[in-house]
Amino acid sequence: MTDLALTGLSTRPAQAWGGVRLVPLVREEPIEDLRLDARLHDAELGVVAVGPRTSYLSYIPHGFVASWTDDGAPAAAYGTQLRGPQERDRPPARMSLRFHRRMARREGRNRLRFLPLHLALEGYLALHFGGPEIVWEEWSHRAVGRGLSPRVEEAYTGAEVRGLEDALRVFEIHHGQCGVLVYAADALAAAFVVPHPDDYRSLHTTLIHDLYGELIHHYAMFGGPVPDFRARIADAEVRSLADLRAQARRQRDEWAAFHDRVMAGGLLDADHTCQHVYEMGGYRLSRFLPAFERQRENHIGELITDGAGRLAYLKTFRLSEGQIRRGHLLTRLAAAGWNLAATAAALGVTEPELGLRVEAAGFGHLLRQDVLDHYRAQARRGRR
Repeated sequence: MTDLALTGLSTRPAQAWGGVRLVPLVREEPIEDLRLDARLHDAELGVVAVGPRTSYLSYIPHGFVASWTDDGAPAAAYGTQLRGPQERDRPPARMSLRFHRRMARREGRNRLRFLPLHLALEGYLALHFGGPEIVWEEWSHRAVGRGLSPRVEEAYTGAEVRGLEDALRVFEIHHGQCGVLVYAADALAAAFVVPHPDDYRSLHTTLIHDLYGELIHHYAMFGGPVPDFRARIADAEVRSLADLRAQARRQRDEWAAFHDRVMAGGLLDADHTCQHVYEMGGYRLSRFLPAFERQRENHIGELITDGAGRLAYLKTFRLSEGQIRRGHLLTRLAAAGWNLAATAAALGVTEPELGLRVEAAGFGHLLRQDVLDHYRAQARRGRR
């Protein structure tokens, strides 16, 4: 288990638009030997082969290409296109792509194509995907033979999150900005970090094409405008321009400390389980899952770090309460070897209550029908 750290990044004052708050992250020293660029797809519906007879189907409007150098020399973003003044309004060349061979695939000696956010989402969907490893009598033949297939979750595109498109359009990008944290009604929706300010400027608008959870969609839809956090400087303490600069820095630092500790604490202070996906020279691409703790924030995501732990890339997705419950339930079942009696004892509930929880989580098809009917009957008798 490990926690996340925004190593190498500093928080700057937020900008709010309606119910959406965007918090910029800047680097004093950009990462020069790793660059990211978007690869656009004509076909937004993508199918990815993730294993033998196993595919991942989702809305995939673009991929990212990571380019790096082995000697620390500056790298150029792969796919960068130089255009003259007359061509500036011409859209970049697109690559038509529907079927993807893998979530992350090497495309050259120093290039890796991967599907941003979907690497993390597929990791969540694959959680204990094989189903029961021991053929306990309560599980159906389908559960034993096919596991959790098909495993389905719902999400919303950024275009469906009220206010996000306008917030991204009017957002003032800071000098040295390499990332942003997105809030809806002051609930952390997503974090996005890239290696270089030029990468961020080119990828800023891709946030509207990302996927967001049900909770964030509802908060943006029904929440009201969020207040600005305004700096307050006591004029009695300012006697010179140097005093004013010092007070401004103090306000900025206090805001950053408050934000990182309170507003982003659910992401940064939580424990995560990391799975390494690919080694890229001196960098490592990984994805992570939360501890699936009930009644608190849970985020999944993917990241690229260097050997010193400096964060080069980050993209996260906040799980809804239903998704947390499903992850929690699957984790506890797997920890008990998919034994219902042992899992119920660990959760402090009866076996029929656990069976109904399995059904409510959308996994009722994994139980034999006669077993599920028996659990329902016992629950009805218990309510009399």
